[in-house]
Amino acid sequence: MVETGHNHHHTPPRQTAAPPPLPLGGARGPTWTPAEQLHQLQYCIHSNPSWLETFILAFQHYIVMLGSIVLIASTLVPRMGGDHGDKARVIQTLLFMSAINTLLQTFFGSRLPTVMNSSFAFMLPVSSIINDYSDRNFKSEHERFEVTMRTIQGSLIVSSFINIFIGYSRAWASCTKRFSPIVIVPVVCVVGLGLFARGFPLLANCVELGLPMLILLVISQQYVRRVLPRAHAILERFALLLCVGLVWSFAAILTEAGAYNNVGEQTKRSCRTDHSYLITSAPWIRIPYPFQWGAPIFRASHVFGMMGAAIVTTAETTGTLFAAARLSGATPPPAHVLSSSIGLQGIGMLLEGIFGACVGTTASVENVGLLGLTHIGSRRVVQISTAFMFFFSIFGKFGAFFASIPLPIFAAIYCVLFGIVAAVGITFMQFANNNSLRNIYVLGLSLFLGISIPQYFITTTTADGVGPVRTDGIWFDDWLNTIFSSSPTVAIIVGTLLDNTLDANYVDDRGLAWWKPFQKRNGDVRNEEFYSLPLRIRDRDRNVSLQPEHERLAMPSSITKKSLHHKLHDQEKVKLLWSLEDS
Repeated sequence: MVETGHNHHHTPPRQTAAPPPLPLGGARGPTWTPAEQLHQLQYCIHSNPSWLETFILAFQHYIVMLGSIVLIASTLVPRMGGDHGDKARVIQTLLFMSAINTLLQTFFGSRLPTVMNSSFAFMLPVSSIINDYSDRNFKSEHERFEVTMRTIQGSLIVSSFINIFIGYSRAWASCTKRFSPIVIVPVVCVVGLGLFARGFPLLANCVELGLPMLILLVISQQYVRRVLPRAHAILERFALLLCVGLVWSFAAILTEAGAYNNVGEQTKRSCRTDHSYLITSAPWIRIPYPFQWGAPIFRASHVFGMMGAAIVTTAETTGTLFAAARLSGATPPPAHVLSSSIGLQGIGMLLEGIFGACVGTTASVENVGLLGLTHIGSRRVVQISTAFMFFFSIFGKFGAFFASIPLPIFAAIYCVLFGIVAAVGITFMQFANNNSLRNIYVLGLSLFLGISIPQYFITTTTADGVGPVRTDGIWFDDWLNTIFSSSPTVAIIVGTLLDNTLDANYVDDRGLAWWKPFQKRNGDVRNEEFYSLPLRIRDRDRNVSLQPEHERLAMPSSITKKSLHHKLHDQEKVKLLWSLEDS
């Protein structure tokens, strides 16, 4: 190499400041801020569709709730010794009491659009009563049925005072004030996920009906409405009714064609439209009346097991009410509303014992899921649905016609509706710190045990209703087996205990700053809008002063403008604004 003798000095490049780093996920798309209300709701709790749509949607609610009643009656009545006529009368009674309790709750209880339906939590204590009479001698099977029903009546009457006490004594309000979004997430999730046995396992009893129903419902309600924009509103709101009609007709054709003549008894019960024998055995007109089976029988050993079921329905109803509030555009129910709702549920259970129902009621999870499926959370729709319940509970032949819908069709519906409710529970996590390992621990353990523990108790329970807890005290066994067979109850126990003892001073991480105002009667101005009793009725024990008249009249206008997120036509918007200005 030969040097040239010239030194070439290259100036270093000018140093420029590095651009600030993007936030995590900033290069991948937008992030979503927490939203207290679901903006895709078309009608919220206090807005109403047209009267024609209201009646069709109300009938849809009736169809959805009917499956649980038929399943409970078809399971319990034959084991009691009842015939097809007894099963028809039990279904009429359950429908009648569901209508009464739904009206009580929507007018004077939670005020949320929730249907009160028969609860599976009572299956275990009722099975214990059935087993107690199975070895006794009776003159006839019908007598054994009546004695069993009278014993159930007495147990329901006594156990109802558990809910009445914890509700109206405000004991449940004190408990729910310990909740946070971290507790509500697993509770609402398992309200839906804990019912998985009524989903695909029940659907699989008749795949040729259940699977087409599931596929047809998803395609028509979610995909076809996007291909046919003109049919968007109809399919979004009424696809469930259309699919039930099509698959039910298909089942009737298969039945008449003899497709199920040479199959097993289980397949006949699940697939045939005429195997329930309800149409032939149901009376034309019958009004359920008090003590229709005779004077109630009170036995302490059976009462304690039924008390466990009453406690379970408290947890189930609480989780369902939080989901209903979310899907109807309301704020989370305050503590005093939850407590009053549970107390009124106890009064409803007392009426059920008087009128002779075979189980108590709880808030219907499937009907809450229907709010999310149709995007309509109107309270009036649920209230109108009670008219169908009353009608079909009195005119038995007409009610038996719809009760002949095969259960796998209902199971396909449950696969969608229970999933919606479970997913709603996850949305409460947005109001707490998602990145807190402490929250992840509480949430994960509560959710897993809320599913795992009840699954163990259910799978180890024998066919005659004997659970894994077996001591010398049958009443104690029934009480514990019932409590720990409930997913919402286990999730509430585990979640509340962990959230209030494990680094409970992390108030911000737990979302309490957002949560606490909703739990007080006057903590949020919208509580009055959503949960006030009709005609300005107030609780007798209310110890807060009423607002001045001019403030109370001015409040609804400002509240409604902020909280109404449903879609209205332009003409309806103008009418709404005029009414608000006049007020």
